[in-house]
Amino acid sequence: MTKIAFCGAAGNGISPLEQIMIKKGYEVYGSDRSFDEGKDESRKQALQAVGLKIMPQDGSGITKDVSCVYASAALDNANPDIKKANELGIPVKSRSDLLCEIFSEYKKGIAVGGTAGKTTTTAMIAYILDVLGQKPTMINGGMLCNYENMPGLPNYLYNDGEYCVIEADESDGSIRKYKPYIGLVNNISHDHTSIEKLVEYFSTFANNISGALVVNYDCPLARNLKSEAKIFSYSIGDNNADLTATNVCAVDNGIEYQIENKKFKLNLIGKFNVSNALAAISACMIAGIDKFEAAKALENFRGIKVRLEKIGTSKGVTVYNDFAHNPSKIEASLLALKDYPGRIIAMYQPHTPYSAVNTGDEVAAAVAKVLAPEDVMIMQEIYELTPQDVGISSANIIKQIQNNGHKNALFLPFKSDTRKFVLENVKSGDRIVIMGAHDNSLADFSRELLEAI
Repeated sequence: MTKIAFCGAAGNGISPLEQIMIKKGYEVYGSDRSFDEGKDESRKQALQAVGLKIMPQDGSGITKDVSCVYASAALDNANPDIKKANELGIPVKSRSDLLCEIFSEYKKGIAVGGTAGKTTTTAMIAYILDVLGQKPTMINGGMLCNYENMPGLPNYLYNDGEYCVIEADESDGSIRKYKPYIGLVNNISHDHTSIEKLVEYFSTFANNISGALVVNYDCPLARNLKSEAKIFSYSIGDNNADLTATNVCAVDNGIEYQIENKKFKLNLIGKFNVSNALAAISACMIAGIDKFEAAKALENFRGIKVRLEKIGTSKGVTVYNDFAHNPSKIEASLLALKDYPGRIIAMYQPHTPYSAVNTGDEVAAAVAKVLAPEDVMIMQEIYELTPQDVGISSANIIKQIQNNGHKNALFLPFKSDTRKFVLENVKSGDRIVIMGAHDNSLADFSRELLEAI
């Protein structure tokens, strides 16, 4: 049995690969700093239950019989496991290298890219193919609510069908590695790097596609991508696209839309989720699925954990947890909540100093544009802030929000500050949304807030 190791084993991107390699018969070891610190215990237990052997992230688990170490993109050669692997001459590869290897094994690969919505769209495509009997493999960065009772973490499917559906990440440029049969681009907006680099990444991706490129007609940068493959477009309301949804309307606990003369409902809120659904239906149409069957299948799709996930309601107050961490995602989530009555209390925690500096101006503008005067915007201090990051703070973005006209904006550095403010000020009818990436404890914090209320 071949022995391999994963460094950063708790990560959303690495954990589905670990589980698939276990299914393939490998002896799989994993380390993570959060496990060493006693964090992410439920995730640790779920991975151990399906066969992952947890080791400390101190290099001790990297022995001569390990054939390869796969590492998170966030780690470098100073990491003890990577350092030990280098000393022993063991190959060190990235998460995306292994994803590319697995993806290339399938006859018809579907790769989903975009700076917003790719996790949900990936899940929607896989869900449609699965419930309609196509037996897809799926490798995703989010946990599917429909499969939450499966052993391990529900961010993958492993089957023997011809389709493999993956979330293709642009943040590190690895989207350029994949050569899909069907490629999809939801949108291109400012996120991890410059727009110019993003366009370059997605253009390379488009040229790697052999079958069809699916693009969001409502996003000019996506619509203008060129490819030797067939191009198929979707839109909300624009009949120039190949697939169009009309009469989009928020309803209780969801959103309705029409394709041609047929009405469908998603059990998710937000116009952006209709766009995600159209993307998924488009990809499935190219795969030979009837569009109405695909749309009907999505009526039972329950979404992704921490993607505007409704945690629950207590005393008339509803709490949501959301992975939103760039301007377009934050704006889309807030707009989705504004479709319904009641004050919004939003808390956003930037995940890195770079993110805060790179997109802070746009976050401030989006928040000030969407929120009403009575709505409250709270920002915690940056999650990965270090003492070396002088002059960088969430407080700077709060000041920009206030300068943009939304005065009801507060800098509350710690979760305890937010909890105190909420409990002292919340009232029936309010919606609370906790937003941010990388910090897995935000989901627990959302639940703790609901319980405290």
